[in-house]
Amino acid sequence: MFLGYVFRAMFTPGFDGVRRRKILLYTGLTSLALFIILRFINIYGDPLPWSVQPRGSVFTFLSFLNISKYPPSLLYLFVTIGAGLVILSFTEKISNEFTSILIIYGNVPFFYYVLHFYLLRFINVILFFATGFTTRQIVTPNSPALFRPDTFGFSLGGVYLIWLFVIVVLYFPCRWFSKYKKTHRQWWLSYF
Repeated sequence: MFLGYVFRAMFTPGFDGVRRRKILLYTGLTSLALFIILRFINIYGDPLPWSVQPRGSVFTFLSFLNISKYPPSLLYLFVTIGAGLVILSFTEKISNEFTSILIIYGNVPFFYYVLHFYLLRFINVILFFATGFTTRQIVTPNSPALFRPDTFGFSLGGVYLIWLFVIVVLYFPCRWFSKYKKTHRQWWLSYF
């Protein structure tokens, strides 16, 4: 979030677009280079060091990329923000139907973030009962989560289908709220 406030000044109407794209590209590449250097040194930046894997170079590479998201490590921030800035520097001028859809989500990120939790929980409860679980299984011993028995879950493909469903369904409320924010000026709208 802090970087969002810092980079905000570059997205004002008077800022030179060519200069902005250079700054984004060089900042992103520097972040990626710092990720590679610090990860290679393997001393600082992530609580889990990488190691050479006995099953081959592909697994060693995956060990190198295995960084902590929660809590976000310095290396996680370098690689994700760096890659995002590089992509942004190359895609900023692209304008088509797909990018206009993405802009809707970008106009209301916190609104989407809050709604997606409620929608996922609703889907979780529906799928819980649809897959044959009963009210006796809502509470799992030794687990704080409800509607999550040990045998409940989906394959990676199923998770991706749910993910796509959530994105598509939330497009419509996000589009509505984006239009609402553009036509209303209440103080609380700046938080969403």
